[in-house]
Amino acid sequence: MSRIVDLIAELCPEGVEFARLGELVRIRNGRDYKALGLGDIPVYGTGGVMLYVDAAAHPGPSVLIPRKGSLGKLYYVDKPFWTVDTIFYTEIGDRLDPKFLYYHLSTQRLEELNQAAGIPSLTQSVLNLLLVPVPPLEVQREIVRVLDQFTRLEANLEAELEARRRQYAHYRYSLLEASDDVPRVLLGDLFDMRSGRFVSAADISPELDFGHSFPCYGGNGLRGYVATPNQDGRRVLVGRQGALSGNVHRVDGEFYATEHAIVVTPLLGVEIDIDWAFHMLTAMNLNQYISQGAQPGLTVGTLKELSVPVPPLEKQERISSKLNAFDALVNDLSVGLPAELAARRKQYEHYRDRILTFEKAMP
Repeated sequence: MSRIVDLIAELCPEGVEFARLGELVRIRNGRDYKALGLGDIPVYGTGGVMLYVDAAAHPGPSVLIPRKGSLGKLYYVDKPFWTVDTIFYTEIGDRLDPKFLYYHLSTQRLEELNQAAGIPSLTQSVLNLLLVPVPPLEVQREIVRVLDQFTRLEANLEAELEARRRQYAHYRYSLLEASDDVPRVLLGDLFDMRSGRFVSAADISPELDFGHSFPCYGGNGLRGYVATPNQDGRRVLVGRQGALSGNVHRVDGEFYATEHAIVVTPLLGVEIDIDWAFHMLTAMNLNQYISQGAQPGLTVGTLKELSVPVPPLEKQERISSKLNAFDALVNDLSVGLPAELAARRKQYEHYRDRILTFEKAMP
């Protein structure tokens, strides 16, 4: 940071010039790729690389700006590429370092410039009016160098977290793998399994408040808060409809389970550690049992017919204790690598916004 401050003091002591984006770059529309052949040139849409073709729309570098959909998801591309019509690309003039422009636009909350009532969209006319700081190129390049270091550090943490998750999946499988003397039991003989109940979206509050104090869970975890629970105790929830089918979650206390989740509760008289059940059901990859059709889903009947090896309760508890510790390390946002990555991202965003804020030069 001190190097950047020194450069600004030396090269632009009276402040930094600002200019309209349209004066600095030329914004281009993407085009259809279907007439092109297959190759090694990436085709970008709003969601990223779609496929690879044999021709390029631009040699790079460029900043790609979504025209429709996820407006805040920018891409920096420094090699030849093609873009479809849902994303703009930029021909960048010699006053801007392309990577500097990418970092600056990443701070601008472009989604707030939405010009449509339906699918979010941006127009060239709106983008062209954006004010962009134009410090000397030496300052821009130093800012890019520093922010690139932060980006690499974040990428290293993400890679480490992914490696730990793969290690966790292997470790979980080895702990849950059954020996020959462990009996297999149908899930229907171990658990009461039933779908949750419908709740109107109007009755779900996105925030916890006095009138909505009970968490409401669907097939993909927490949906919000409701006034009255329909479950009480430690449970496992399994997603049962659509793309969320087979998702497995643990819940404790009073809560509401919607019709998109199957509530899994050990039957009376059956010795089951609920944490062991969570890990076992997760390891089973339940989405492989989804029925196909107009509305894919996972049925209670299908789950009941699946069998699992069931060791004695004491061994279940030993296994779940070890797996709980590993699960927290790779999935809990309050501890372990996820917490470190979240903290680093927050630090990076604060630092990025700070060093990309300039005092404007007086005319």
